[in-house]
Amino acid sequence: MALQILHEQCIGCGVCIEKCPFDALKMDGDRVVVCESCTLCGACVRICPVEAIKLEKKKQINNNQDYLGVWVIVEQRDRQLLKVALELVSEGRKLADSLGRSLSAVLLGDEVEKLTGELIAYGADKVYLIEDSQLNNYNTESYVAILEKLVQQEKPEILLIGATHNGRDLAPRLSARLGTGLTADCTELAIDQEKGVLLQTRPAFGGNLMATIVCPNHRPQMATVRPGVMVKAEVDNQRQGEVIKFDPNLAELAIKAQVQEVVKAAKQQVNLEEARIIVSGGRGLKKADGFKLLEELAEIMGAQVGSSRGCVDNGWICHDHQVGQTGKTVQPDLYIACGISGAIQHLAGMTNSKMIVAINKDANAPIFQVADYGIVGDVYTVVPKLIEELRKNKEVFGTTAAR
Repeated sequence: MALQILHEQCIGCGVCIEKCPFDALKMDGDRVVVCESCTLCGACVRICPVEAIKLEKKKQINNNQDYLGVWVIVEQRDRQLLKVALELVSEGRKLADSLGRSLSAVLLGDEVEKLTGELIAYGADKVYLIEDSQLNNYNTESYVAILEKLVQQEKPEILLIGATHNGRDLAPRLSARLGTGLTADCTELAIDQEKGVLLQTRPAFGGNLMATIVCPNHRPQMATVRPGVMVKAEVDNQRQGEVIKFDPNLAELAIKAQVQEVVKAAKQQVNLEEARIIVSGGRGLKKADGFKLLEELAEIMGAQVGSSRGCVDNGWICHDHQVGQTGKTVQPDLYIACGISGAIQHLAGMTNSKMIVAINKDANAPIFQVADYGIVGDVYTVVPKLIEELRKNKEVFGTTAAR
């Protein structure tokens, strides 16, 4: 769909601008123009007194055979690849092999050519390198415009993006520009071998069931994937690949917005996807103050604090800490579950942890079925003793944690 202004009919009355709920229309001289924030809701079409605005359907793509290959839009910050970028390249390699296609990574930034070797080592056959000083920091307008142009030119059949803050901003805008579908926050990807389409699985209805979605008629098939869901492949530094430089020509794109400065948040960041150790709390803590005890344990262990959905719903801790189908998916070296019963929605977000230790006074709690080690006991008895022992052996534990 696209919003079309019929300028020969428009009388410049401004009614559409006043009534637009998203401030997506403005005057440019004596002409009404559509801004990036347009959601195609159609409100302006209904209220235009001279019928000068139309919602126009884009033509359907009939020849999907023109679209070949798997692409991953990789994300970098401060010229370092995010972990999710390597996870998606690894998963993209599996999908490409299943289809008998090539895998390409698309890298945007400034002076990031040194990262192309790492992408090839993790499975990319090609890396489309797009460099410009204005691309050092993520900018919605420029990234969408560049990727739209590149995708239309090269025609990939599958396009994967990490479900980060930037990815969740970029993906829906790009899919709208390309006239294709998008499945957000996928936790599993596979290829239907009979039909050759991408099977995109994600939680639905509050995480109570898993939905598998396909996009049979439009290309590319687009999905965002949660960080921490896919497993990084073994790096192969002997792999060879092709680096293709693409000129973004930002001057031609007439980008209106520019990032002048990036100010990092002063609050402590919750980075569960990258954590090696996570100490998580559940309803068994019985109160919000229970997380103070877990924070003390986490500080000694150099860990991050996680949570079940129940604690978040109760307002004991913010959503950034939530692990599970409707939270974050994690794969730490050590996951300590304190007072967590083990609902299936929570287990879906942490069962890939290398080692799971469960503390729960209910010996029949489902969490013990996935735990490597289980302690049947009250969190408020076990955790203080654990903290005490760790403090006694802090030097030894610190050496171990560092390794």
